[in-house]
Amino acid sequence: MPYASPWWRPDIHADRRPRLMARNRITAALRGFFAERDFVEVETAGLQVSPGNETHLHAFATQALSIDGTAADLYLHTSPEFACKKLLAAGEPRIATFARVWRNRERGPLHHPEFTMLEWYRAGEPYEALMRDCRDILALAAEAAGTRALTFRGASCDPSMEPERVSVADAFSQIAGIDLLATLDPAGAPDRDALAGRARHAGIRVADDDTWSDVFSRVIVERIEPRLGHGRATILDEYPTSQAALARPAPHDPRVAERFELYVCGVELANAFGELTEAGEQRRRFQAEMDEKMRIYGERYPLDETFLAALKIMPEASGIALGLDRLVMLATGASRIEDVLWAPVPEVGS
Repeated sequence: MPYASPWWRPDIHADRRPRLMARNRITAALRGFFAERDFVEVETAGLQVSPGNETHLHAFATQALSIDGTAADLYLHTSPEFACKKLLAAGEPRIATFARVWRNRERGPLHHPEFTMLEWYRAGEPYEALMRDCRDILALAAEAAGTRALTFRGASCDPSMEPERVSVADAFSQIAGIDLLATLDPAGAPDRDALAGRARHAGIRVADDDTWSDVFSRVIVERIEPRLGHGRATILDEYPTSQAALARPAPHDPRVAERFELYVCGVELANAFGELTEAGEQRRRFQAEMDEKMRIYGERYPLDETFLAALKIMPEASGIALGLDRLVMLATGASRIEDVLWAPVPEVGS
């Protein structure tokens, strides 16, 4: 258990309450931020035909029963992304949502089975606009929490400073000593052996059955993430296209995509895309992700055919998902996500 006594004990709640009240102030400030910029706040259904189609995301499954007892499989969504993009297709130009989302097999200091995802989308605007949003939101959250620094486990970040922008390839080269782009062919297809050899030379453990993506992720987690977002926030930009299933390729280099992640104090805080709107390519990517999920985990999730249909009329757009709970953690100095949740999900067996 994360606490020696239940979180609902009055003495424990009294210790937690200042951070929870800061959470409320941050949420209110964010709602004002989006309202001032002509975003419409929307609500999306948690129950979906498909929870998302990324290899390593795990969903909670359930069944919907009709009046006659006929059962249909549904899932709690891992992100409101599919529904939000349908709203973009419907004609909404700027939307934001504070969505409850669910991810199975996830629990730890920075992970919780149920959490709040703040997502917002800008139709017809480049994804660099989302970088400016991130800069402003970090400062706003700190102000609402009454602090001048975002902190996590001894690390500190000044939210008033302009974030640094670093490409993934540059981070691999400068931090890990690996030429990442040399492991991709001109179309962006990854060469597993090329990356594995460079990773081993850099002292990264590589197993015989590791895929290119496995090695890529290990370098990110072990070498790069801990170095990001110290002193000021880091925008880690231009992920390889194979690591950006819902993002469009960068116009200057098809090997990389319009995807960035925001890091503060070594913590991944947000994930942004210049959105892919080519339905055929999106279907191909989803099928490849689900084939890999079947290979690793022995299961696959259905594709949301209505989402793929909506992509055909969706305008060019940029979108981002930010972990609200993690933002509150950083603004209040919390070391565990449960410290900023009003009512944490009980642990299995508790």
